[in-house]
Formats: sequence, structure tokens, C-alpha cells
Amino acid sequence: MSYAQQLEELITKSVIPDIDERLDEIFQEIADSKEAGEEAKEEIEELREFKADLQDLLEDIKSGDIEEDECKELIDDILEAQNGEDEEDFGFEDEE
Repeated sequence: MSYAQQLEELITKSVIPDIDERLDEIFQEIADSKEAGEEAKEEIEELREFKADLQDLLEDIKSGDIEEDECKELIDDILEAQNGEDEEDFGFEDEE
């Protein structure tokens, strides 16, 4: 399996479901407290932006616009972050 395939699988089967789960948790917390704090709003926005970045990355993988070595680096970054070793955004940088 190529690194691109591994990255696609990791994103679709692990990272995006984790994001969706966290979003569900936040929305449940908001429903329970009947209000959304500023921190919750910011986290929702960050998670949605990150999910959009991941979906763009999946498009790049499908179109072949990403190199194998870059895929390997992203896999390593994601696995590091999932293990709690790194608080970075899975190797993505803000594009502002």
C-alpha cells in the first residue's frame, strides 16, 4: 500500500471520525448547558476548518497532486498527534 493510500485511509477512518465525534461532544455540551461559550465556538470553528483542510487533502490524494514523501510526513505527524506527543495541527499550517 502506498503512503498516499495509507494517508487516505488514516484520514477517512480515524481523523475525520475523531473530529466528528468531538464536534458531537461539543454540541451535546452546548445542548446540556443551553448556551455556547466563546471557547466552544472557537473550537467548533477550528475543527470545521481542519476538517475542510483534510477534505482538500483527500482531493489532492485522489488527483495525485501530493508526493509520496509528503504523505509519509503527514502520516507521521498525524500518528504523533494522536499519541498526544504533539499539539500541532497534524502538520498543517494556517493559510491566512
